[in-house]
Amino acid sequence: MIKITLFENAVTNQGTSIEVKVGQSLMKAAVGANIEGVAADCGGTLTCATCHVMVREPWLSQLPAMTDDEDGMLDFAACARQANSRLSCQIMLTEAMDGMQVDLPASQY
Repeated sequence: MIKITLFENAVTNQGTSIEVKVGQSLMKAAVGANIEGVAADCGGTLTCATCHVMVREPWLSQLPAMTDDEDGMLDFAACARQANSRLSCQIMLTEAMDGMQVDLPASQY
């Protein structure tokens, strides 16, 4: 198990830490932990962008490069994409991601 912290409000810097299994997507881990800020309407099929997150360093630079499909889908995110924006359905959790911190957008719609 690894620990991931999701911040619903980056200004207050108060987040929710969850313990999750390696090998699943960040989206599935967040949905399984009832994190309200990850809607995941398409269930991880890369057809919606309602699992948009902003990954904090140093974890962002450790992620595999995003695919063209993920890059294109981020253009449809409800909140403007940031330099560190990713779709959580495309982030497969590994042991190296223990301690990862991500910010959630103000809205997924």
